[in-house]
Amino acid sequence: MRIIAGRFRGLALASVGKGDAGAHLRPTTDRVRESLFSMLSGGRFGDPIEGARVLDLFAGTGALGLEALSRGADHVTFVDDGRKAMSLIRANVAKCRCVDEVTVVKRDATRLPEGQPHNLVFLDPPYGKGLGEKALDAAIKGGWIAPDALVVWEDSAPITLPDGFELLDTRRYGDTVISILKHG
Repeated sequence: MRIIAGRFRGLALASVGKGDAGAHLRPTTDRVRESLFSMLSGGRFGDPIEGARVLDLFAGTGALGLEALSRGADHVTFVDDGRKAMSLIRANVAKCRCVDEVTVVKRDATRLPEGQPHNLVFLDPPYGKGLGEKALDAAIKGGWIAPDALVVWEDSAPITLPDGFELLDTRRYGDTVISILKHG
C-alpha cells in the first residue's frame, strides 16, 4: 500500500498482513484510492482537496487522509478506536513526517464529542453494520461537518441517503461502493 500522488508519492505505508491481529481492518486498495482521488481531482466537484480540513472516520491505516494531505489538504483528523488502527495511523503519520498537520482521535466514530467543521469527510465503516449512518449523524450533531462539505462514503452496497445530503455520484469497484455526498 503506497501513497499514489503528491508530496508523499510512492511512500510505502504500514498496513495489516494476513493473520495479523488487525486483520479485521480493510484498507482501501491502491486502485480504489487512485480512482477515487482522480474523481475528486477531476474538477467535477470543484477542488475539494486543496486547502481542505479532512475528517477521516474509521481511519484504519490513515491511507485516505494521508493521500489527501499529500495532495494539498491543510489538516487531517483521524478517528478510530482500534488499538491496531491507532498504531498504524501513528506509524504512517511518522513515515510521512506530518505530525503537525494531523490530529489523531482514539474514539468510537459513532460517539463523537463536539468538534471543528471539516469540508472533506472520508467515511469507511465496517461493512454491513449500519455504523456509517450513526457516525455521520454523530459528526453532524457534533459540528464536525461544514456546510457544503463533501462526504466520501465507502461501503459494500449502495447507501441509504441521509437527510440533509445530496448524492452526487456512486461508483462500484468490485465489492466496494463509493458514494459521494454533499452536505446541504
